[in-house]
Amino acid sequence: MRLPRRTLLASLASLAALVATAALAALKAGDAAPAFTAPASLAGKPFTYSLQASLAKGPVVVYFYPSAYTSGCNVQAHEFSTKSEQFAAAGASVVGVSLDSIERLNAFSADPDYCAGKLAVASDADGRIARSFGLRVTDAQPGATDTRGKEIDHGFTERTTFVVRKDGTIAATVGGVSPTENVARALEQVRKLASR
Repeated sequence: MRLPRRTLLASLASLAALVATAALAALKAGDAAPAFTAPASLAGKPFTYSLQASLAKGPVVVYFYPSAYTSGCNVQAHEFSTKSEQFAAAGASVVGVSLDSIERLNAFSADPDYCAGKLAVASDADGRIARSFGLRVTDAQPGATDTRGKEIDHGFTERTTFVVRKDGTIAATVGGVSPTENVARALEQVRKLASR
């Protein structure tokens, strides 16, 4: 079933307003980041992601985004993937988290235009992980389609990024900015951690 264009545009406008707002209830600097494991994908290959295991190697940037294959999320994934070496040089790893299914994330993680095989993305299908970080989760929007024209059959969370120190505490929360600015601020925070 396809919605009338006006209804679809109104739904997308509501989604855009949700993800553009600042994360008022999100965890803040100094809070403990909730440990989580989740099905994830890197370069199209599924695996089980563990925040705790990643923190054993250094700081982690955990970025939540509304949906794979949507305009802002495509930009953000591309920015993180093209800057992956800069994050690694500062000692940090990056993982994206959304309510997408692992099947959608397998395609997204391998897509040369977005994650390009350089960026792990994890599936939070029920929104549990996003909620544990204090983020809002909304229901699926019937009739919404992605940039490939495929139906988006899952809920959404707001675009918010957490820079997590190796000890598991949050160093910085970045929300309420454009996808490009979100990545730039996360990289700035990771570099500050590396210089200490």
